[in-house]
Amino acid sequence: MRGWWQELAGLVLPVDCAGCGAVRVLVCARCRDALSGAGEGPVRPSPRPAGLPVVRAAAVYEGAVRSLLLAHKERGALPLAGVLGAALAAAVVGGGGGGAAGPDGAGEVALVPVPSARRQVRARGHDPARRIALAAAGRLRRAGVRARVAPVLGLRRAVADQAGLGARERRENLAGALAVRRGARELLPGGTRIVLVDDLVTTGATLAEAARAVRVAGLVTGPGAVLRAAVVAAPADSFRRIERVPRV
Repeated sequence: MRGWWQELAGLVLPVDCAGCGAVRVLVCARCRDALSGAGEGPVRPSPRPAGLPVVRAAAVYEGAVRSLLLAHKERGALPLAGVLGAALAAAVVGGGGGGAAGPDGAGEVALVPVPSARRQVRARGHDPARRIALAAAGRLRRAGVRARVAPVLGLRRAVADQAGLGARERRENLAGALAVRRGARELLPGGTRIVLVDDLVTTGATLAEAARAVRVAGLVTGPGAVLRAAVVAAPADSFRRIERVPRV
């Protein structure tokens, strides 16, 4: 019920831009540009957790992008899922033809969102990563990519709130916490390209744990199968570390 009222209010009531405060517009042109995917690229946390797949992000987590993500996640600005989903879609297909859709665009792409704890979903009234993933899948389908959301991951034990934890503490907090749900193989038939998705990557601990669960379940199969990840945003220094790698 809470989510339904938030959705309705966001559609019919005057709002200000959640990114910069511009009046009477959900997302102004400048903030929308920040999520256009123009700055999309590979990111790598430092230290890089073991098992972290290649991760691509659509934008730098700062300024308007940070405000928009927080408004959607913590303040229930549900209509922002559309613009955030478009950014996530840009990260999913990033890197040109070698991205999630493959060099020939063939095959189906399954967006696997990182799950939120039930208490967080109850408190927020929605699951942010899943909502953004659904918007991204719709955007990809309209662009001709066979994409869908496959919510196959779940928490198998309680975890502490990640806020305020360092990289090592986050890895310890999440170690072994995720598992693939029953029936996942039916949702992810052979040949499906799996892309782990989330709204944000910081230390990479969450995506690394999600990757472990998917690999242990044997879902990354087939010739040339590669597990990938995509997020809406990442810290600026994650992008710079990739750019500074010397060419050989």
